[in-house]
Amino acid sequence: MTDAPESQENQSSARREPAINLPGSILVLLGLMLAMHLVRTLILNEAADVELTFWLAFIPFRFIAGQQDPSLFWPLLWTSFTHAFLHANWEHLLFNSVWLAAFGTPVARRYGARGVVILFLVSAAVGAGFFAVTVLPSNQWLVGASGGVAGLTGAASRFIFQPLIVARDPQTGEQHVLGRQLAPLGELWRNRRAMPFIVIWLGLNAAVPFLPILIGQSIAIAWQAHLGGFLAGLLLVPLFERRPKEESHEH
Repeated sequence: MTDAPESQENQSSARREPAINLPGSILVLLGLMLAMHLVRTLILNEAADVELTFWLAFIPFRFIAGQQDPSLFWPLLWTSFTHAFLHANWEHLLFNSVWLAAFGTPVARRYGARGVVILFLVSAAVGAGFFAVTVLPSNQWLVGASGGVAGLTGAASRFIFQPLIVARDPQTGEQHVLGRQLAPLGELWRNRRAMPFIVIWLGLNAAVPFLPILIGQSIAIAWQAHLGGFLAGLLLVPLFERRPKEESHEH
């Protein structure tokens, strides 16, 4: 006995199903990060890579050096964002890519391409600011998408733990999933799923500077950028919520 052939509609739907089910905006961010790393590792020599990193990485010491040479100050205007597309090695890139796909996807589906990109870049810049405050006057360089990805994680934590809202069509009785509400901060802290996630995430990152005391060696993890980016996403995400349109009345 043979299986019945699929209908043309089902076959067409199967053909249209994408191989990688990620929003286009997330694929673009991932592609830019990958392309940048491929250029640095496969095309540029060591001297050229150092030069590129110098002009794209976030270097807080420019605030001090720029007082003597203003040309060293101006790159801060773009490196607050461009550092997010540079990575120290393939492991660094892979980790940030997986985290971006996991937490950037729900944010992109809720707020669209523009919303997710703005949140990513703003969180990266805020994370860079936290990094600068904690490392100056030392000359440390910041690279990696961790701040931006942390921001998307903070934004997603405001709604991914909320219950689904389901409505029933009054005529057909069919149920429709409307989505999840954005949790107010007060409600978020009472959520038994969201609160442990946020507390553990913040706690693990806040503990990073104390790890060298336990293991006896330094760790090159920009925990400051993680914390700053996460808080930026957590607090700024309400600005991207779509406001309901006001009802119009005829006069």
